Amino acid sequence: MPSEYLFGNVDSYDTPEGNRCSLGFRLMFHSRWYFYAGIFGVFCRSGQLGMRGKLDAAAQIAMSNINLRLVEKCGGRIHIAGLEHLREASGKPTVVVANHMSLLETGLLHAVMREYLDFSFVVKRSLMDVPYFREILKALDAIPVTRENPREDLKTMLREGKRILESGRSLIVFPQSTRSDTLEPDKFNSIGVKLAKSAGAQILPLALKTDFLANGRFLRDMGPVRPRRRVCFEFAPPQEVSGNGQEEQQRIIEFINSRLTAWRELDARENCR
Repeated sequence: MPSEYLFGNVDSYDTPEGNRCSLGFRLMFHSRWYFYAGIFGVFCRSGQLGMRGKLDAAAQIAMSNINLRLVEKCGGRIHIAGLEHLREASGKPTVVVANHMSLLETGLLHAVMREYLDFSFVVKRSLMDVPYFREILKALDAIPVTRENPREDLKTMLREGKRILESGRSLIVFPQSTRSDTLEPDKFNSIGVKLAKSAGAQILPLALKTDFLANGRFLRDMGPVRPRRRVCFEFAPPQEVSGNGQEEQQRIIEFINSRLTAWRELDARENCR
């Protein structure tokens, strides 16, 4: 398995110009099912490793590397920036605050981040009942919430998030209640800032664009693959929370919105050629 970290000693990465789709993807007439077959294979292998207690850092990176290369095999272009800020955050408990666009980001984040941050997620409790998902999420010590009782979910996130951060690990928080191609400030809650302040942890803002994988009309997690849309990750400098955290929250929103705007404009220009 290609368990080595792909982005050591660089501040950014872009899929090389002229990268071609794989023969398999072309033979399947660019079908989404080529992509989903690959993703499902990684999912099953990860679950099996979790069952055996072997889904460690090297395995997490290896599985995520396969997902990242699969995107490129399907004609996707990866853009990653701000890796120097990720390295700066390394070694300290960190709340990574990011927008949430598609299922794809969770499949790629270990390839991008795991070398420098040992992190967990907040997930829907129902996923803990799904074979393989259950083993993967247990290996990551994910925090399950119901999404039915916001007050209780908040208490769980603050309690369990603080436990993870105080252990020296980090936590990725998606403040939007659901996946969305846009970021609406009034729907981007401040749970990440509150959690960081409560635990004395730093914040690492992350803007991402993963609409390469669309949400499905009938099966939400199995939407179309859109290679003409670039996959982007960019980190801002880590920051401490001061006062009530309102300034930090506003800076996070402004950073993510500015990157989304720039990336959409780039996609539009390239697709008009």
